[in-house]
Amino acid sequence: QAQLVESGGGLVQAGGSLRLSCAASGRTFDMYVMGWFRQAPGKEREFVAAINWAGEITSYADSVKGRFTISRENTKKTMYLQMNSLKSEDTALYYCAGGASIATMRSWGQGTQVTVSS
Repeated sequence: QAQLVESGGGLVQAGGSLRLSCAASGRTFDMYVMGWFRQAPGKEREFVAAINWAGEITSYADSVKGRFTISRENTKKTMYLQMNSLKSEDTALYYCAGGASIATMRSWGQGTQVTVSS
């Protein structure tokens, strides 16, 4: 499995922006899809966004469409999540993941905390 490390989380005011990064190492050749998930306190983990290996196909949760942008740089083995117009409901622990598909993510990072103050 690949090793994934997230960074870029923090505290931001509502309406602000953050950029999350996910650095991959190890066995990455089978991560055809990479994505971001999040889990807020007391809630189940939910899908946020995903991107295919070539970066041509992206998918977003309805709650973040138009505000978040996912991208990846395979030469750097890094994936990003640009988050704009942040809302308090975006507060969560954000995880990056990789695998054969969105439903079969095999590698997970430890998470990076995003807190949006209103």
